[in-house]
Amino acid sequence: MKKIVLLLFLAVSVLSLAGCGQKEKNVEGTLSEIMDRLYEGVAEEDMPMMVQTTEISKESIANYLGEGTESIDMKEAAVSESMVGSIAHSIVLVRMNENADIESTKALIKEKANPRKWICVEAEQVYVESKGDLVVLIMTNSKMADTIKTNFEAL
Repeated sequence: MKKIVLLLFLAVSVLSLAGCGQKEKNVEGTLSEIMDRLYEGVAEEDMPMMVQTTEISKESIANYLGEGTESIDMKEAAVSESMVGSIAHSIVLVRMNENADIESTKALIKEKANPRKWICVEAEQVYVESKGDLVVLIMTNSKMADTIKTNFEAL
């Protein structure tokens, strides 16, 4: 009888500890503000020409994340790209809806993102990362990609 009570107590303890897992905290700020933070520490001479941050809708998200990504459970999104078509540079921030499947979204973006979407050029580095309710797609040159990824992880 003591063994049964002990096993029952142990099972209840394990289940209660598993239920106490903490969810990763969401990043505060607008997507535009967060995008500015991602570029911190990037030297001006390393920045592509004419970079602009623009809000993007669910209807146009596939233009930036890849065909087949229009079904992601997003709340809002923004892209930062060079306005010069022959420069391979795109940073896409997506704020997901509450309870969205972040890991599945990341896997879909990794599969669908096209690092050769520009005319005659290809992004040297591609990262898909998440933090709280944010997912980022980083496609750019290697030096800048690593800085942006590090900045994203530090949010």
